[in-house]
Amino acid sequence: MADTASIQADFDRIAMLPAWGVDHNAHYHRFLLNQLPHRIGEALDLGCGTGDFSRLLAARADRVLGLDLSPGMVSAASTRSAGFANLEFQNADALKWKSPPARFDCVAAIATLHHLPMGEVVARMKQALRPGGSMLILDLYRVETLTDFLTAAAGVPLHLALRLAHTGFAKPPREIRDAWDAHGRTDRYPTIEEVGRICDSMLPGAKVRRHLLWRYSLVWRAPSK
Repeated sequence: MADTASIQADFDRIAMLPAWGVDHNAHYHRFLLNQLPHRIGEALDLGCGTGDFSRLLAARADRVLGLDLSPGMVSAASTRSAGFANLEFQNADALKWKSPPARFDCVAAIATLHHLPMGEVVARMKQALRPGGSMLILDLYRVETLTDFLTAAAGVPLHLALRLAHTGFAKPPREIRDAWDAHGRTDRYPTIEEVGRICDSMLPGAKVRRHLLWRYSLVWRAPSK
């Protein structure tokens, strides 16, 4: 796992690049939103990046707070979200930011937890949820079992179809490739078994699901009082 300063520097660099190509995370935004009630109060987007999912949440929530370690990402998210009165972004470290307990109806993290000690962050997300609130996690996992390999292989046609639709198989500009390649050298992904162990110990009843495009989702509803 890379140190915090390196991760921040990587994403400050990426935040300055133009959007390009296929966003595999965005392909599952609608799935995540479908796990929520039609209307919620406050929502937290942890590791919000440029705010794509935060803006979708803002259409369903009274108020959305997006947090990101990268000042560059927070700046880009704020600029792109200028028309959203119920959306706020803050520069914060997920391991240090302190949420009032039981504040949010939804706490989401998309492609964020693999940069962090998952158990510690999940505990913080759980503590921030109101009774009956929803935890939504989408992230990448390390392929290990036969089921993993079969699911990963099944995702290739979808990836190719999305890439054809978005780029016509053109290569990303060199600066984009270099930035993501440099960042990817420090990424470390959990296995589905490791995710399941955390759920067993901390999130009873959580639903973990493999998806195509090399993602998993974790959906958990906090017990209601």
